[in-house]
Amino acid sequence: VKVNKVANLSDDLAMALQAVSIRIVAPIPGRGVVGIEIPNKDRETVYLKEIIESDQFNRSGGKLPMALGKDIFGQTVVSDLAKMPHLLVAGSTGSGKSVSINTMILSLLYRATPDDVRLIMIDPKMIELSIYEGIPHLLLPVVTDPKKAALALAWAVREMERRYQLLADKGVRHIDGYNRKLIKEQKDQKDAPPLEEENLDLALEAEMEPDLGILPSAEQEAELEHGHLPYIVVIVDELADLMMVSGREVEESIARLAQKARAAGIHLILATQRPSVDVITGLIKANFPTRISFKVFSRTDSRTILDSMGAEALLGMGDMLFMPPGVGYLERVHGAFVSELEVQRVVDFLAKQGNPDYDKSILQAPAASSPGSEEDDEYDEYWDEALRIVTETRQASISMLQRRLRVGYNRAARMIEKMEQEEIVGKSDGSGKPREVLIGRIE
Repeated sequence: VKVNKVANLSDDLAMALQAVSIRIVAPIPGRGVVGIEIPNKDRETVYLKEIIESDQFNRSGGKLPMALGKDIFGQTVVSDLAKMPHLLVAGSTGSGKSVSINTMILSLLYRATPDDVRLIMIDPKMIELSIYEGIPHLLLPVVTDPKKAALALAWAVREMERRYQLLADKGVRHIDGYNRKLIKEQKDQKDAPPLEEENLDLALEAEMEPDLGILPSAEQEAELEHGHLPYIVVIVDELADLMMVSGREVEESIARLAQKARAAGIHLILATQRPSVDVITGLIKANFPTRISFKVFSRTDSRTILDSMGAEALLGMGDMLFMPPGVGYLERVHGAFVSELEVQRVVDFLAKQGNPDYDKSILQAPAASSPGSEEDDEYDEYWDEALRIVTETRQASISMLQRRLRVGYNRAARMIEKMEQEEIVGKSDGSGKPREVLIGRIE
């Protein structure tokens, strides 16, 4: 009997077994059998406390362990966010998505101090993550404005680039190696014998007499500020709202972070209740190999989030399909449950441990350098030609500059953004139409 024939009998089997819905796994990975998952009539609740107290959670050596729940065999499922390294979560209303986000956050807070992990929470719905306001792990208050959320994501990109400069300066490849090297250098500095008075005088004289043949450059003078780097976890509870308001900026920041931020210790958890292609774009999905889907309404939604069917047959209330990192099959998990009262108790306890140290610069837009200034070091050789094309055709779009100048998307986008900053073109209306050109023709 062909496996496909068995898979096509799901509705007939559900009727014969008098089940609400069944899921056929054909075949079970690594075994020569077909699995038929039938829901129990008496549902059991999996509590977060039970998962956190398990040996698997306590023995997990991960930097960012997250308690997810139990699989169909009753085994505890724990995964490390640092190895994922980013997570995409989708599910319809009432499927248990928000409760699962709470269990992930509490799992991180259970293990990590504010020195180990800092959080950026973005909650456009204003009701899901606001309960965590005031905990010392937050880098800034819970962000509810989509425009400010775009600024927070842009800051995360700049922080990623800064961290890569620090890693390169120390000659390491990951945030863990960087922090270990700092600790070792501090220990070696303490253990070093003190300089004798004669040697100290010679060292001071050498510092006071500069070598005129080797003058430091401006970049070398601006020394990097080394220090302990905590992990940063960015949690977005409703991606759809951000994509509607600031789609292009949000998508670009998320894509850059997903591609490069792992080694810098910055990780993303994105959640949405509308898994459509305009929210979970191909660019976003390609950079999120680890995904979780709760119950969705249709097979199309299931394919959008998981690239396969099955999520439409889930039971809701925490029933999920988990795509682990580096594994080519789906794992069915009964998500752990935590009540709002328990979350509030944890938040109250953490708030008593210390006040949050907010970084107010995160929500400040980076100052744009004035045209022609010395700070404007990103001058493009195609800039004059781009100005001529835009003012001549009276159309300003990234795709047009790509075609006419034969440049990449990022390069064309930077030129359009610079034109907007210099008030050469108007702002985008979000409809995909070319921007308005505000100045006359340039010869």
